[in-house]
Amino acid sequence: MPVKEMDYMTDLQFGKILQMVGMILDGCKDLDEAKRKIKELEEDNR
Repeated sequence: MPVKEMDYMTDLQFGKILQMVGMILDGCKDLDEAKRKIKELEEDNR
């Protein structure tokens, strides 16, 4: 999705995203499992 001129992410939002990604990765055994979990989250968000 392209970023519009007025769309931006604050440092706080970026930090929260990194924290959530870290939590996902902590529970994964390998990269494939991490990718699968993130894909599931993307599908749930639609």
